[in-house]
Amino acid sequence: MAIGERIHFFRTMRGMTQKYLGQLLGFPEKSADVRLAQYETGARTPKADLTNALANALDVSPKALDVPDIDSYTGLMHTLFALEDIYGLKIGEIDGEVCLRLDKSKKMTYVEMLDMFMAWNDQAQKLAQGEITKDEYDRWRYRYPEFDNTQRRANVPSQVFTS
Repeated sequence: MAIGERIHFFRTMRGMTQKYLGQLLGFPEKSADVRLAQYETGARTPKADLTNALANALDVSPKALDVPDIDSYTGLMHTLFALEDIYGLKIGEIDGEVCLRLDKSKKMTYVEMLDMFMAWNDQAQKLAQGEITKDEYDRWRYRYPEFDNTQRRANVPSQVFTS
């Protein structure tokens, strides 16, 4: 899914017009909606500072705007393949249902991912049990890890530097 689709998703979820969001970002009133339309359609790609400003205006993490290419089933499959390569995500079958699981042999990656998945599961369970609202659940997801009360932070293998 391209960043433009995510901008559109969050903008409409928040009930904002293109013009309103564009003006929040400081674009001139006359061209605010046109500029936003260019980003949403993919005609333009926002630079990091604009992505951060968009995320702030939409009340989401910048990471929520910049997701992998999942706008097609093929793109989704290649994203899952990358997750298998990088994080040890495995596909399998349990009780006749296809499921994804973490590979314990990946040790530290497994522990980090398990912590994050458990935090996600905790929030999903709270939603299912009526302890939190859908809005609270979405806020947790779209601002992750900011509102993760487990205070666990994962080291992403591709971002770990060695000296």
